[in-house]
Amino acid sequence: MIKILLENPLMLLLMVAALGYPLGRIKCYGITLGVGAVLFVGLGFGMLHPDMKAPAIVYIMGQALFVYTVGLSAGPSFVSTFRRNGVMNNAVAGGVLCVSAAVCIALQRYLELKPGIAAGIFCGSLTASPALGGALESIRQTAPENLLEQLLAEPVVGFSVAYPIGVIGLMLTINVCQKLWKVDYQAEYQVLHKPEDRKSLVHCTIKVQTVKPPDTTVQRLNESNNCEVIFSRVKRSGEFFYAGPATVLQPGDLVMVAGLPQEIEKLAAVLGERRSKERLGLDRTEYEYRRIFVSSPQAIGRTIGELHHDQRFGEVITLVRRGDSEILPDGEMVLELGDVIRVLAHKSDMDAVTAFFGNSYRKVSEVDVMTFSLGLVIGLILGLIPFPFPGGGSMQLGFAGGPLIVGILLGTFGRTGKMVWSLPYSASMTLKQVGLVLFLAGIGTRSGYSLLTTLTEGGGGAIVIAGVCLTAVTAFLGLFIAHKVMKLPMTLAVGIVAGMHTSTPGLGYIKEQTGNDLSDQGYACVFPFATIGKIILVHIILATVGPH
Repeated sequence: MIKILLENPLMLLLMVAALGYPLGRIKCYGITLGVGAVLFVGLGFGMLHPDMKAPAIVYIMGQALFVYTVGLSAGPSFVSTFRRNGVMNNAVAGGVLCVSAAVCIALQRYLELKPGIAAGIFCGSLTASPALGGALESIRQTAPENLLEQLLAEPVVGFSVAYPIGVIGLMLTINVCQKLWKVDYQAEYQVLHKPEDRKSLVHCTIKVQTVKPPDTTVQRLNESNNCEVIFSRVKRSGEFFYAGPATVLQPGDLVMVAGLPQEIEKLAAVLGERRSKERLGLDRTEYEYRRIFVSSPQAIGRTIGELHHDQRFGEVITLVRRGDSEILPDGEMVLELGDVIRVLAHKSDMDAVTAFFGNSYRKVSEVDVMTFSLGLVIGLILGLIPFPFPGGGSMQLGFAGGPLIVGILLGTFGRTGKMVWSLPYSASMTLKQVGLVLFLAGIGTRSGYSLLTTLTEGGGGAIVIAGVCLTAVTAFLGLFIAHKVMKLPMTLAVGIVAGMHTSTPGLGYIKEQTGNDLSDQGYACVFPFATIGKIILVHIILATVGPH
């Protein structure tokens, strides 16, 4: 069987994925590894033979696919998140990483580790492949020629042992902390996304008794009462018409609204009556509602305000469903490929409105291979560009940092001209899953035998101890500061810590634990800064403890 797997790396890859994925769903003392189990199955197979490893292109491609799609999906919320607390999040990540570097230097001296091995432990414990490249580059520039090969091997040994420890340690630390602090991810999600909770959104009819002052517009009603309610249509003296931002309501009007119950109650109290027994939503004599898939390039990547509804058909978007969430739209909301919108329009215009937005299920299930591949190529090129350090040396963002940054930028733009960069929700979820499985299976099989050799031939004990200490201290300190000191929801805190660790498998595990994608925001917010920060810190570590 071993011979067959050695001759067929594709079979090896598929077997690791097929065994690891279901094993990750098995609970042991309340703990599930999720997709992270693929890594451990890969390590097990890799220990069977020194050549039992998937080609390097497998894990490189998997990592690039995963982080690029994470960047695309997190891009739209990245800018707003960074403006709110991104500077503070990155300051926390930077401070914790500096502490980690100091702990690494202390462990190197206490355990009498070789400097190169200590640098490799730092990179592996924090799952930072670009930082490992930075360490090797630093050694190439400072080591004597006769010792170069030996010194270049040291960081690789430390990295190969500490990397799986970094992955496992992060997962276990998160699991321990969430149990210790009694975290309820579902409750946090409902609080964070309460306006998007589909069970909370309601549609109802309000009968207007009074409007003060009399010339107050619909937009002004929302602003003055601090409400977020969508006005769709008005019935006045037996006639129907749309309720636009400039519409002025009059006593006796019946108005159809959508929003959270408490927001509607607040507005209804101002207008004079909580609810009307007459339900405009059931009256389809002139206007009708329809749910439409957003699949047309002319609508994707544009804000609802940019579409200028009143200049085309006068339709009103009352609801947007994205994934499993239903969202109240506003003029600044950007429509994405695969969104399902609830539209109110005149019956005679509904077919034209449907055609404008596309309403093609097939298109929302497809990936634009040209734009996706082009964006990924740009990211890979960025990852290869060396950025010089002041005083000598350089760094690269690597196959993770480059695609992530480009993904965030393209996801934020959404489109450039006729080129749409965003992915359908279903396609994005699939590519994330496939990319992560490829990465974990590839890196696991390639690290398994090195881990076994180091542990069995002696000398690995000190590396393991250092790796465990470094991973646990970094993860716990980051979680404690983010969740307990900064009072951030654990859902965001674990994303920040995964981004601080630049841990692709860690983020996959977190998404399994939380059951939502909110952690992507924290991850994407600190990942670029953490990647660059660790490359700089590993240079400092080698300069402090000596090149040899």
